[in-house]
This record gives sequence, C-alpha cells and structure tokens, in this order.
Amino acid sequence: MQSQGFPDTGGVTETGGRVEMGVTATETVEQYEPVLDATLAYARRHDYIGPDYGDGLSSQLLQALPVENRVLNLVVQETVKRTPVDVRPLFRVECKRNYKGAALFAMANRNYQQLAAQDIADRGVADLPFDPEGEADRLVDWLVDERITDYSGFCGGHRHPIQHLHTKGVPSDPDIVSTAYAVRAFLQAARTDDDAEEYAELARTAADFLVEDLNYREVETGAKVDYHMNHPDDSYTVNAAAIGAHMLVDLYDYFGDEEYRERATKILDHIATAQTDIGGWPYRLPASASHLSMDSHHNGFVIEAFQHYRDVLGSDRYADTLDTALEFYREDLFDLDGAPNFDEEHAYPRDIHASTQGILVFTKEGELELAERILRWVLANLQVEGEEGRYYYRKYRHHTKRVTLMRWCQGWMSYAMSEFLLAVSNSDTDVRTSTVVNSMDSSTTETEAEAQALAQPTTDGGRPPNDTPSDCDDETDSQS
Repeated sequence: MQSQGFPDTGGVTETGGRVEMGVTATETVEQYEPVLDATLAYARRHDYIGPDYGDGLSSQLLQALPVENRVLNLVVQETVKRTPVDVRPLFRVECKRNYKGAALFAMANRNYQQLAAQDIADRGVADLPFDPEGEADRLVDWLVDERITDYSGFCGGHRHPIQHLHTKGVPSDPDIVSTAYAVRAFLQAARTDDDAEEYAELARTAADFLVEDLNYREVETGAKVDYHMNHPDDSYTVNAAAIGAHMLVDLYDYFGDEEYRERATKILDHIATAQTDIGGWPYRLPASASHLSMDSHHNGFVIEAFQHYRDVLGSDRYADTLDTALEFYREDLFDLDGAPNFDEEHAYPRDIHASTQGILVFTKEGELELAERILRWVLANLQVEGEEGRYYYRKYRHHTKRVTLMRWCQGWMSYAMSEFLLAVSNSDTDVRTSTVVNSMDSSTTETEAEAQALAQPTTDGGRPPNDTPSDCDDETDSQS
C-alpha cells in the first residue's frame, strides 16, 4: 500500500471493534510528497512532452495525404481520442508540449519549492532531488516564447490542430483557457521572484485579449465572453467564461485595477443566472447546443471561479450560488469513496481530470479530508501499477484507458497534489479524523457504514443507479 501512496492510519487505536484514526498534517505531507515528487519526475524525464487529449490531427499519416477532408479529420481525431488502447503510434501522432500543461507544471514546480522550504523550516530537510524553481522558470520562459502574437494582448493556445464540427482550429488560434492558466503561472512567478515583474506586465495585457478579441459584451444579466476565436454564434461555453472571470480576478488581485473586478463580476453575474435548479451548469448554453450535460470537471472550473472571487474580494455576492453548486458537486458528482462521476446521471467513465478538479475545489473550500479521499481513489484506481507517479486517463466500467496524457494526467495531478499539500502543510488540524468500523455486522448503523466506506478507496467505486457508461465525451473543441 505504501508504494501506491496511501497514508498510514497515523495514531491508530482499536476500541470495541472500531478503529479511531487521526492523520496529522505533517504525516499527510510526508506520505504524499514522494508521490508528487514521482509525478513531476515522470514529466521531467519526458521534458513535459507527451500525448495530449485531442491530438489526433497531429498524425503524420493524416498530414501526408494530398487532400484534406473534414469527415476524415473527425474520424481520425475521435478514433485516437476514444479507442480503448493507445493508437497514436499506429497513426504516428507527433507528441508536443501542451501550452496549458506547461503552465500547470510551472505552478506545480513552484509549489513544490514552497513545500521544500517549509520542510527545511519545520524538519531540517534540505536534500532536493531536483531544482523545482529552475524548472518553473524554464517553463515560464517557454510560455513567453511560445505565446501567440498579433492579437490585442497576451494569449496562448493548444499546439495541435483541432477539427470542430464545422470549422478547424489551428495551433495559431488562441483561447481563454490556455491563456488564463499561463497568466496564473506568470503572476505566481512575479509574486515569488522580485526580478520577474515583466511576467506580470505581460500577463496584464491578457485582459485586452479577453475584451477585444474574445468579444466581451454586456448583456441584460451581466456579460459574456467567447471561449476561442472560432466559437459558434448560437451557443455559449459556460466554463470557459468562468475561467476568463477567474483570470480577471487574478489580475485584480495583483494590480488592483477596478475594471478587472467589474468585468469579472458581470461575467459571473451572467453565469450565476444560468445555474440549474439542482446546482450545476450545462457545458453550453443553451444546453441543447452540446451533447455534454453537467459533467464533473467543467462544473468544477465554474465553482472554482466563484470560490476565487469570494476569497480575493471577501465578498458573499455569490454565496447562495456557491452553496448550491458545492452541494451538487459534492453529492452528485462524487461518490462516498472519492470516485468521480462523469456527470449528474452517469458514473462512467471516471476521468482523472474530474478527480484533480475535485481535489482543487475541495482544497480551496477547506474540505481537506474529502480532497484526500479523492486523491486516494486516484492512487488506487488510476495510478499505473508498479510505477508510482504515472497515471492513466480514464476508468470505464469494464476496462481502463491505459494511456498517460502528459497534461491531462501528469500536469493536473502535479498541480492538484501540490495545491493540496500546501494547504495541508498550512493546516494545524488532522486531515483525516474519522471513526472507522472494523467489520460490518447486524448492529452496524448507517453512519458507521458510511465511516467504513471512507476508510479505504474502492477499486470500482460504482454507484448502482448511475453506473451505465455515458454516451458523452468532451466536445470536439473542448480541450480543458
């Protein structure tokens, strides 16, 4: 169990058939920090380059054809994305470093540096297996070099062509999601390095990209902004707009410009009005514009934006929206053992990105026990057996998609774990304190049964009403 990154039960005492568990913050960091180290080490060995979600059009076989066909593009792209085994070698898909993935790795490395500094202060631990600050600096510089130019401000995008249903995206097309995460990495660098202010100044210009190039426009209920340059006019991608609002709050937090706060508020006002009665958001508005329903990780992005607004501004403007959303997210999109559900109706496929976003949301909410429960489920179900720190992409009802996507798996796990461990290291309470039943018997209460379910993650985690695999997969243009 230790090789899989599971924590010991800490101080354990057995009383009357029950086990009293208490895992301190220090013990939790000591248990999971090596897993984070191994996760980053895998990425470093590959120079942060690897397979990516939706990279099928980088097939050298497809690109060698004398003509281009939209239907053929879609067939190849979706075949590479959806097949149970990795067919990228068969199609000779070129692996590249993903733009948003580089931002995630940059932030994870800098978080690792902070954890190391705390280790030195708390325990005198000074031996680092690598230079995390140097890695972060190298990745941030790469983000600067690989930015997309000739727009109103700083922006970035995916480095693979993407076939949409009616148009084709090319690597020179920027989007708000890639841009926003690079902005976070820039501002983190500027906060931790007095000589890195130029990163913040570059990040500041991303607001102009959002307003001028992504069609920021005010509407009756607030404001809207497009996901990318080729977005259809008849629909609106909710989570992308929320990430744009998150970016504006990031810029407001750093620079204090009221215009950033005002625009973020208007975008979130509009998103708040679109919340469904059960607390979630469809992938697109109107909901009929997408086959995706209220899927897990995209709802997590929306919730995180509202959390960030609350935390930075100290505002309860969206308190009711956030309370309802968190209840839906917690109760409908995760099982008791930490397994992520695909959406509000389907458990499968269980996606690592849904797990990592859950870790981030519940860490930000201070629900560290739940965040750790999700992390433990990932390590039990999606970590490659015998290879600590490497992860598979998805778990289906009867098989696992045995593909390691560099950004989707390694990048998100690195970032989510590092944020979780920083929060734990700053906490003075036990991460996991619960009464766990040793064995079920006829006298076991419902509360005790729940406690037993929390004790260890399951390896299938199904919930019977919702275990039919979803027909849904992400939109052809959804790369988040």
